[in-house]
Amino acid sequence: MKDVSELILDLSYSAVIYNNKKIAKEALRLEERMDELIYQIRISSIMGARNIEDAKKLSSVLQIAEASEKISNAAGDIAKLALENKNLPEDFIGNVSEANEIIIKSKVKKGSKGTNKTLGELKLESKTGLRVIAIRKNEKWIYNPVKTDVLDEDDTVIARGGKEGLPRFYEILTGKEKQPDIVQSSGVDSRPADIAVEMKDVSELATGLAYSAILFYTEDIAEEVQELEEKMDTKDSELEIWVLKAAKNYDESELGKLRSLLRIGRSSEIISDAAGEMADIVLRGLELHPIFALAVRESEEIITKVMAEKGSEVINKKLGEIPLKTKTGMHAMAIKRGDNWIYNPSAETILKENDFVIARGTREGEERLKELLSS
Repeated sequence: MKDVSELILDLSYSAVIYNNKKIAKEALRLEERMDELIYQIRISSIMGARNIEDAKKLSSVLQIAEASEKISNAAGDIAKLALENKNLPEDFIGNVSEANEIIIKSKVKKGSKGTNKTLGELKLESKTGLRVIAIRKNEKWIYNPVKTDVLDEDDTVIARGGKEGLPRFYEILTGKEKQPDIVQSSGVDSRPADIAVEMKDVSELATGLAYSAILFYTEDIAEEVQELEEKMDTKDSELEIWVLKAAKNYDESELGKLRSLLRIGRSSEIISDAAGEMADIVLRGLELHPIFALAVRESEEIITKVMAEKGSEVINKKLGEIPLKTKTGMHAMAIKRGDNWIYNPSAETILKENDFVIARGTREGEERLKELLSS
């Protein structure tokens, strides 16, 4: 359930950013899968409550399930924008396209280097900087695949990482290189698009942190989710005001683009609120059912928060100068500096003493990240 909700969120935003109907359909297919999982977990919870203590523990499981369903449904609404041919302002697409991390989808073509090879043999992450987060074989999905998983002809591969490795990634899986699209600015008031991009970043970060708060039952991370939820409420109001102001710069035929921005903003707020509902379980001290806790801990990918300590070799260095990806395998999603957030930090972002790095990766990578940022 955790893996599906995070993947559908990635795919939905990617579908509207790249106006890709195929990715949008994948997202909606996953939304249907989430509906099935929610139904199963509700039935299991009802049947598993043998006494009042079981019911109390399972109530938190149902709260997580309901929050996951809200995230899935809101993400599905975003994906539908691509299927409905609802275009977005160029500044929104351009700003998101400039992000260091992207989500891409590719089919494994016959005769390519990727056919009939395991992920361990292909070493895609070390060669391209892109990590495979899901594989679809006909109607079967493999989430967070491992090194022994084999890629076959016509498999659909979903990967996340830096766009610099995109041509090489496509070359391995299809036999042909593909360059990422470059989107030009529209030249009109870009503030509404800037706010919508920030709301996208906040909703993705809040979702990841919420699952991590449950994963480690960490109040500190749960409080960060609550702070992000409050920030999202402010941004939603700000977006509505700026869209009204920006409308005068758009032709009547293009006002639909701003309406699409509002739909993304609203869906992003719903996602953030749902993340807050999950974090609330930890903040209220509700106990998780042992079976659910074990299932969540089996997830390969985690999100962690690590402080750059005084005396660390990384202090006052640009992220591009720090071997973050190559040494730890972790991706910096955001940096928290005091009360301020830096989302999708670039290679030029300088890491300061006492900065908190919010990073995504494996448990082994988390330990290496802690070593890198320690004094």
